[in-house]
Amino acid sequence: MLRHLSIRDFVIVAALDIEFDSGFTVFSGETGAGKSILIDALALTLGVRGDASVVRAAQARADITAEFSTHPLVVRWLEEHALGEADAETVMLRRVIDSGGRSRAFINGTPATLAQLREVGEMLVDIHGQHAHQLLMRPDAQRELFDTHAQLLDTAGAVNRAWRAWRDAQQAVETAQSRDRELQLEREHLAWQLSEFDKLAPQPGEWEEVSAEHHRLSHSASLIDGVQGALGALSESDEAMISQLGAIISKLRGLADIDPALSDVLASLEPAEIQLQEASYSLSHYAQRLELDPDRLVQVEKRMDQLHSTARKFRLQPEALHEEHEARRRQLAELDAAADLDALDTAAEKAKRAYLEQAKVLSKARARAAKNLSQAVTAGMQELSMAGGSFEVALVPLAEGGANGLEQIEFRVAGHAGVALRPLAKVASGGELARISLALAVIASTASPTPTLIFDEVDTGIGGGVAEVVGRLLHQLGRDRQVLCVTHLPQVAARGDQHFQVAKSSDDAGGTVSTVTPLDKSTRIEEVARMLGGLEITATTRKHAKEMLAA
Repeated sequence: MLRHLSIRDFVIVAALDIEFDSGFTVFSGETGAGKSILIDALALTLGVRGDASVVRAAQARADITAEFSTHPLVVRWLEEHALGEADAETVMLRRVIDSGGRSRAFINGTPATLAQLREVGEMLVDIHGQHAHQLLMRPDAQRELFDTHAQLLDTAGAVNRAWRAWRDAQQAVETAQSRDRELQLEREHLAWQLSEFDKLAPQPGEWEEVSAEHHRLSHSASLIDGVQGALGALSESDEAMISQLGAIISKLRGLADIDPALSDVLASLEPAEIQLQEASYSLSHYAQRLELDPDRLVQVEKRMDQLHSTARKFRLQPEALHEEHEARRRQLAELDAAADLDALDTAAEKAKRAYLEQAKVLSKARARAAKNLSQAVTAGMQELSMAGGSFEVALVPLAEGGANGLEQIEFRVAGHAGVALRPLAKVASGGELARISLALAVIASTASPTPTLIFDEVDTGIGGGVAEVVGRLLHQLGRDRQVLCVTHLPQVAARGDQHFQVAKSSDDAGGTVSTVTPLDKSTRIEEVARMLGGLEITATTRKHAKEMLAA
């Protein structure tokens, strides 16, 4: 659950620190005091996008930090992303936005991305906004809410991927059919190019090897003369270096016995003798392999000419011939596959079967969930002063199915007994829509594992006895979850376990600031009385407020 919220220089909030408890917490205050601003600030720590407009006037940055208690899913996620310990009891989400619009995010003090904030935030908080009932007019919003409640988002995602795979396979068939002649010409051209490469059969690194061999063969005479001369000078002539050096070393050994000071000179000459002998052996072995081979030189020159000629024909470097050969081979294979209509038809049919198989699983699960949700919302409508009304999640079949399954989700409602069910967007009044939206929000929240639920003025358009029922429903929900609610209804506010008042005032510089004050028993009576009676609080409204709080 949310344990602490710290806000600095956000919109009209200068500095604010709020400690939260479990249960049902309400925020109330005059219109424009900044009640929903608190929710907006919290939403930034949950990964919602923000810009420079959220920074309080004349300040450098807005800084919001939210501390939550963890649960096993969050702890596992933190471990996987190296953002927390296995025994972590809290997680800290922080967001900083400067006056230039630059944003930074942190999880437990470590820099994080907005995507990471959103991912962990979805496991911690579920926000129901004040315009949620307006979203219910949209078919895609109805489908998403229903699939979320039924815990079918993963299944629906698999169906969507299968549908895209089927569409891609169908597109490949259509492309092959429309481009059949064009593909055939392209294939013939590629086949000719590949035949040229096949005849040449270039090997990896062949150009470098052939070039090196040609260079060596074309200079064989110079190599032979040079090596023989070096061998003679080192070891084979009458005045060979090795013989002369050996005689010098032998003489110095005798002299070193007389004067040890010559030992250093001897130590320098002895390794030189060994190195000269090794060089002589290496030259001798090299000379044994050296020979003039004009026939091999002709062969190498011919191969170099073939490689160079083909490279020039295809406007390539000779070093790239082998890679280009493989690339042409792959391109031809791809064209052959693209031109194989039978194989493409088979693949498309297979993708269609896979889609239908996934979609039928989703349809069965939706049918079961639709019945349960219909019954639950219908029961909620009776409590919310829509006696005799009914609600239905209709699964309208689609001719060929679509990206979201074999049916369209349509919410239908009858406002009272004896009236036929009709699409929600066509028949529900503003008040009815608000009540149905609230019933859906409460029921969907019951099925959600999220520990903190936030309702931001979702009771708009509701009053009287219905407001009392709303307050009771949210209070009941607060027994199992942490529930935060921004409200303007005294009937809802009176049901809170904790109550905060949001007020607006002027600071020393003449600017507007918003403050949040926790209410005790007496100040809470005054706030509920204000909500009941407006600016003028009378003894009657105070009495009524006491009765509401006592109840």
